[in-house]
Amino acid sequence: MSIWVILKCLGSLALLMYGMKSMSESLQKMAGPQLRHVLGAMTTNRFTGVLTGTFVTAAVQSSTATTLMTVSFVNAGLLTLMQAISVIMGAHIGTTVTAWIMALGFSLEITNYVFPAFFLGIILIYMKKRRIIGDFLFGAAFLFLGLGTLKATGFEMAGDPETSAIINSFFSKFSSPTLWNSFLFLLMGTVLTLIVQSSAAIMAITMILCATGLLHIDQGIMLVLGENIGTTITANIVALNANTQARRAALSHLIINVLGVTWALILFRPFVSMICQLVGFDQAIASSDPSYAASTAKTSIVLATFHSVFNIINTILLIWFIRYIERFVCWLIKPKTVVEDEDFRLHFISSGIMKTPELSVLEAQKEIQSFAERMQRMFGMVRELLTEKDEEKFNKLFSRIEKYEGISDNMEIEIAKYLDQVSDAHLSDETKGKIRSMLREISELESIGDACYNMSRTINRKVQGKKDHFTDKQYEHLHQMMELTNNALTQMNVLMGGRKESFDVNRSFNIENEINNYRNQLKTQNILDVNNHEYTYAVGTIYMDLIAECEKLADYVVNVVEARMGTRQKGI
Repeated sequence: MSIWVILKCLGSLALLMYGMKSMSESLQKMAGPQLRHVLGAMTTNRFTGVLTGTFVTAAVQSSTATTLMTVSFVNAGLLTLMQAISVIMGAHIGTTVTAWIMALGFSLEITNYVFPAFFLGIILIYMKKRRIIGDFLFGAAFLFLGLGTLKATGFEMAGDPETSAIINSFFSKFSSPTLWNSFLFLLMGTVLTLIVQSSAAIMAITMILCATGLLHIDQGIMLVLGENIGTTITANIVALNANTQARRAALSHLIINVLGVTWALILFRPFVSMICQLVGFDQAIASSDPSYAASTAKTSIVLATFHSVFNIINTILLIWFIRYIERFVCWLIKPKTVVEDEDFRLHFISSGIMKTPELSVLEAQKEIQSFAERMQRMFGMVRELLTEKDEEKFNKLFSRIEKYEGISDNMEIEIAKYLDQVSDAHLSDETKGKIRSMLREISELESIGDACYNMSRTINRKVQGKKDHFTDKQYEHLHQMMELTNNALTQMNVLMGGRKESFDVNRSFNIENEINNYRNQLKTQNILDVNNHEYTYAVGTIYMDLIAECEKLADYVVNVVEARMGTRQKGI
């Protein structure tokens, strides 16, 4: 077998994989934000969940993207485990569209039509507003060009007596319909899909091997069943660093397909015969028969039909057992008993694999939300520190605040680094704008952490210096100012955890104006109180430092709100 034939086969496979990836990413850019809203909203029951999963996967042409998005939603608490399982079932049906695209590429001579698509695609790419459509056309053209080249190379290999003899001698060793041989091809499909990280690529190889007569249709179907299991392992790998519910969702993905493959193996012979009759494919036809070539050409349709019917039947059977699947994965994966951990750890951003820009932005948004909540907890510690009388508890609380300040620095650096990696991808203008806003958000959130730490140091300086205590009136003013500041932080977290369309930004601006006015009022009052000898100048200085730091913190909060809303307050 010529080395050039092997390289041509590998190159066409790479072209196919790149085309599928490019096409899928373009579709996600066109409909990503809308699809995320659909995924979050249209999962009220198991049936709408299945329909949603089917629709989203068919739209983005990637069951992996849908599953990873679903696991990410569960990790973020936006979907329940039961909703996620129904969406994953729907994704299994939606992914069968990819197999039909493959079958279309093998059944029709579509290669010649890809060149006009390339020409139109490059024109659209240079038209900035139509760039994503151009990317999609390029991806689709690469996909079909790869399919066409792979098909031609496959027939070239089959036509070469030496090559076909080598391949036939390998597969003929496992041609007898024994349980061992069936499991071997099942395992082969699983392992190949796991290595290549693309069930579409392995499906294309399976189709070409069957279409050229090098692989029996039964063996091809076993490979397809193996691909169904192999594609589930990606989500489980990504979920390793996620929370308990996300790992359960990923495991349910694997269990659904394992259960499906189990019943398909039990009913294998009658099931395959039914599919072949449905398509009009004769399994027993001899290679010497004149109609052999025409019959073999239908194998890609047989594989696509099997893939669709298998996933539809599996979903219809298992949709009634979602609650039991949920209980089983909950029993297998126990929740970790976590004592509050003060060490730095990102909850939603993980290294992962096969991430898409839209999904990466979603994960970064959830991480920033967690960052904002952590900063409000830090401010709560400062409020406790102000009134803590016990020396040991005071020192312990001050150490915690110091640790939180270090955490805020690390979170800013790590999230910024992650967003920088995401921005290296080819992004839509909308996604680029989101990343710019998020970089500003994390910078302002880190400044909130600095303000909290500065306040704690001021309080600690007062305690360590054995200065005079604040008067009751000063304490009252400080508590009132801190309450207003906490209200500002609460409004900020409402925005970070919800949708900005339903957020009233004027509330944040009004609180900030109230804090500014109150600061000015206390500043004037402080001068009068010091002159009237109600407390010393040193106490008054520490008191006003805390008031000023609260006002500064509120400014940072407004900056976060503006960054998320994409607005600026008039006069600021």
